[in-house]
Amino acid sequence: MTLSILAFDEKTVSYGCAATTGSLCVGGWVLRGHPESGLSASQGSLPSPMWGDDVLALMRAGKSAQDAVTAVTQADPGRGQRQLAALDPGGGTAHFTGGESIPVAGARTASHVVVTGNLLSSDAVLDACLNTFLESDLSFDRRLIASLKAASQAGGDSRGLLSAALLVVARTAPPLNLRVDLSDDPLAALERLHHAATTDLYADWTGHVPTLDDPYRAAPFNTTTALVRPD
Repeated sequence: MTLSILAFDEKTVSYGCAATTGSLCVGGWVLRGHPESGLSASQGSLPSPMWGDDVLALMRAGKSAQDAVTAVTQADPGRGQRQLAALDPGGGTAHFTGGESIPVAGARTASHVVVTGNLLSSDAVLDACLNTFLESDLSFDRRLIASLKAASQAGGDSRGLLSAALLVVARTAPPLNLRVDLSDDPLAALERLHHAATTDLYADWTGHVPTLDDPYRAAPFNTTTALVRPD
């Protein structure tokens, strides 16, 4: 299974995505994002490493998520074995699931959010992921992780999971780009990594580095204590 969720949070003006799979390195393969271009998730039995970047480039140039996904997928004769989701800078979403995708494969959407998956145990996995995101009162980044956990608990992948990733981007903060490339329990490892990256000295340090809205920020910080060992 590869399952991904892309979302825009109006409250924080942040773009966030998360993914998990029964194979390796889901973050590097699947997730792409930038505040000026939106988000993409390129997956499938034979995912294209170009699709995610190509759809971001089109959305950055002004195309909607739907137009960008249509342009990228129609140009590829191998699209039958691939899956793509996109969320544009305005929060619009689009998705494509190739006709040769390994079942259960499909998508779910709501305002400013799209969930896609393949090799799922049932359609309930997609529903659990989307509904948990919509109903959770956690912070934006934690809602994304909770959605992956709910999807796994709803049936997930009979092969088990090996990797998981989270990416959150915004104009006012540095990227939160977390990857668990190989683990016996990647969702628990992702939660642990997220906790370490959003608390204590490391989180404080990220408040001193440049952002898109403050590209020359260099507030003094004691870098000798910036790296913290997780409990």
